[in-house]
Amino acid sequence: MSDTPSAAAYVVEFKRWEGNTDLPVPRYATAGAAGFDLQAAVEAELVLQPGERRLIPTGFAVAIPAGYEMQVRPRSGLAVKQGIALVNSPGTVDCDYRGQVAVCMINLGAEPFPVRRGDRIAQGVICAAPQWVLQEVETLSETARGAGGFGSTGV
Repeated sequence: MSDTPSAAAYVVEFKRWEGNTDLPVPRYATAGAAGFDLQAAVEAELVLQPGERRLIPTGFAVAIPAGYEMQVRPRSGLAVKQGIALVNSPGTVDCDYRGQVAVCMINLGAEPFPVRRGDRIAQGVICAAPQWVLQEVETLSETARGAGGFGSTGV
């Protein structure tokens, strides 16, 4: 007998935002995918010019279980092929947020990029996000690295 809960034990509820009956509920593209696809719920095609950023609605709100977050991450194919990224990557959808999920896309490529209704624009990953006890102290434990920051461990 396995200690791992069945896939049915993990449920995240999505609520369709008004006017988006044509869009499918977010889903995993493959059996082994860590992230599920989020689609563009734009009313008409829009074009992201090079250097432009835009908030793109997904057509859904979500109920993330307490103690978890939904990370909104870029799609690697869009990043590599068109230079499309997410401004705040990964973005976080908190467990107490119930508004429509939106994706802040940016065109870092050299060409205009069209965003059409139903395009897969990002992916969502559910991750544990417990709230920790935050405590001020006089000193911190020592480590070999110490306060060495950006670039301190070499290239």
